[in-house]
Amino acid sequence: MTHRLSQTEENYLKAIFTICEKEEKPAGTNNIGAILQTSAASVTDMLKRLAEKDLIFYEKYKGVTLTENGKTIATQLLRKHRLWETFLVEKLNFSWDKVHNIAEQLEHIKSPELVEKLDNFLGNPKFDPHGEPIPNAAGEFTFRRQINLFNAAKGDKATVVGVQDDSEQFLQYLTQQNLMLGSKVEILEKFPYDQSLKILLNGKTEIVLSEKVCRNLYVQRK
Repeated sequence: MTHRLSQTEENYLKAIFTICEKEEKPAGTNNIGAILQTSAASVTDMLKRLAEKDLIFYEKYKGVTLTENGKTIATQLLRKHRLWETFLVEKLNFSWDKVHNIAEQLEHIKSPELVEKLDNFLGNPKFDPHGEPIPNAAGEFTFRRQINLFNAAKGDKATVVGVQDDSEQFLQYLTQQNLMLGSKVEILEKFPYDQSLKILLNGKTEIVLSEKVCRNLYVQRK
C-alpha cells in the first residue's frame, strides 16, 4: 500500500538512513532526535507511525532500520537534496555553506519528471558540492576510494574530495583557509602532541590543521 507522507515523516526516513549508513548500525532514538531537534517522546511516537506504514523496523531499545520501502523513499530524498545543492552552487552561484537549508525545502517536491530533467541539466553528477554521492534514479550510489585526512601519513599527497561535517560553521572555516573540494594537499608533519597536521596547500601555502578538522575531511591519495 502506498502512503502519502508528510514532510516530517520524510525527514525521519532520511535521518534514519543517514545515521544507519554513517554508523553502520541501527539508528538510536537519541541520534534521530538530535538530527531533527525534537524530543525523545516525539521520536517514539513518529517511529510507531512509520512502523505501521511498513517503512521502518522498530524494536524498543534495539534501534531502527528501514524497510525496502523506507530505503527507496529515503534514497530518493537524498537524490533530490544533493541534486538541488549542486544546482544551487553550480548554476546559481550559492556558496557551499548556504545551500543545505534551501535544499531541505526543495527535496520535498514530488515531481519525478522535474528531478530527471534537473539531473540531466546538471550532466548527471555523481557527487554533490560537499563530496557526498548522489544516488541515480535507481537508487544506486557511486563510491570512490577515499580516506580521512587524519589517517594520511607524512609525505602523502592527496586531493580533498569531501567533508564529514557539512555544517555552515565548518564550511565557512574551510573557505577562510582556502581549503575546498579539489584542493591539493601534501602532509609535511604530524605532531604527536595534539595529532595536528602541517600540510602544504596547493603547492604553496603551509598551514596547520587541528585533529578535529582533519577528521572531518576526506581525501584521495595520489
